[in-house]
Amino acid sequence: MGCFSSKHKLPDPPSRARPTQPTYQQHQQVQTQKMLPQTDVPRTRQPPQAVPVPLKPPPASTRPVLMEETVLGKPLEDIKQYYTLGKELGKGQFGITYLCTENSTGAIYACKSILKRKLRSRQDREDVKREVQIMQHLSGQQCVVEFKGAFEDRQSVHLVMELCAGGELFDRIIAQGHYSERAAAAIFRVVVNVVHICHFMGVIHRDLKPENFLLSSKDDGAMLKATDFGLSVFIEEGKVYRDIVGSAYYVAPEILRRSYGKEVDIWSAGVILYILLSGVPPFWAETEKGIFDTIIEGKLDFESQPWPSISDSAKDLVRKMLTMDPKKRITSAQVLEHPWMRVDGEASDKPIDSAVLSRLKQFRAMNKLKKLALKVIAENLSEEEIKGLKAMFKNMDTDKSGTITYEELKAGLACLGSKLSESEVKQLMEAADVDGNGTIDYIEFISATMNRYRLEREEHLYKAFQYFDKDNSGYITKDELETAMKEYGMGDEASIRAVISEVDTDNDGKINYEEFCTMMRSGAHQTGKLF
Repeated sequence: MGCFSSKHKLPDPPSRARPTQPTYQQHQQVQTQKMLPQTDVPRTRQPPQAVPVPLKPPPASTRPVLMEETVLGKPLEDIKQYYTLGKELGKGQFGITYLCTENSTGAIYACKSILKRKLRSRQDREDVKREVQIMQHLSGQQCVVEFKGAFEDRQSVHLVMELCAGGELFDRIIAQGHYSERAAAAIFRVVVNVVHICHFMGVIHRDLKPENFLLSSKDDGAMLKATDFGLSVFIEEGKVYRDIVGSAYYVAPEILRRSYGKEVDIWSAGVILYILLSGVPPFWAETEKGIFDTIIEGKLDFESQPWPSISDSAKDLVRKMLTMDPKKRITSAQVLEHPWMRVDGEASDKPIDSAVLSRLKQFRAMNKLKKLALKVIAENLSEEEIKGLKAMFKNMDTDKSGTITYEELKAGLACLGSKLSESEVKQLMEAADVDGNGTIDYIEFISATMNRYRLEREEHLYKAFQYFDKDNSGYITKDELETAMKEYGMGDEASIRAVISEVDTDNDGKINYEEFCTMMRSGAHQTGKLF
């Protein structure tokens, strides 16, 4: 499915939020390197006992099931008839991702198992069904992860897809140690091809970012594949989209204004290109509101290093993709025809400044640490704590108007014993009031307060710190950080050093609790719905 940090501390974007519980879309992690929502291991319905006659017992899936009882709108069936689930690859609030083997061929795939009891609303169920429909629709395209099938039993929905074992795009670039504009153009051609195919086939991705591009294998010539279509929608002729979704570094200004179309994918791809060429995102700030303000302002920095040494052709393409007016923004077909993008085009073979790789490494490392720390916090939140936000809204909305004014917010937070200062309440109000009408509606409130509420609680931060501080010394050492990050396949030596150098403000080679809290509070929510 966040907070943010500075230009040199580049964390994960904000969390997706819906009214009551975190929704399915908040936690979309389609591939093996993504951590899926935590829950119990999905169970499958066992077949009945065989009767004492020489006949096989009927399979579990033969019992007729009414369509309205199912998420996918088809009869229940046992995935184990077709696939054998293996080791766990990741888990989270909605389910677990497993390695799985096709029984008939022995081929290896990834299976994302989503617990149906976690899909609390009709919208959650529709989100899963739409993700399946879009993956089926796009499957077969070379640059999109292959979708094998969806199965539903009484406990879970299982999505079987290609196993992308080669890791994330940025990790491969960092491992190579150097690359040129021409290499960046070759990588970016795949990103734009995905956008072009999606739009041609009537889909808006809505969550394009480097983390959603994985390599099919660890081989040098491995294909780059687009994943995670949990926020994607089918394009409806003439429809204006208004729901605020995406990942904040990559979100288009028109999304913040709640009026947008497929052009948002071009903007997000343009942000990826800016990062590929410079190592930092084009729009950044110390706070969430600051990031959104810089996006709305739309001012691009082409003066700082390494931009003076980047070709004019590359900068021209970035400008055309990050044009504020979506009607004037370049299309995916035009991007592919741009002189810098063409094979053997204007992209230079000259190596890009090595500082760019260093920044990419810090960007990647910081995302990993914060993602892991926030996962620990999320795992310590009870369902009751999240449910409580609904009651908080009702209690603050004293005139029962369905919206909260600044005075109601201030009074309500005081009643709850909040330690927020008046200026912080104003910042929260401004950040949450997305449409700028001076009040916070229910969805805006849940979106804003769930993240702040999660991070403001001292015990949540302390539990996260303790997770890393295995020996209870009061410090996170390099070895402890390495152990924790490698446990999740998140840390190489250089990334770990980068994390410590960024967070360790007193330069003693380790991270104390105060430094940890500063890092967490200066910005870093999980990817998802904004605020």
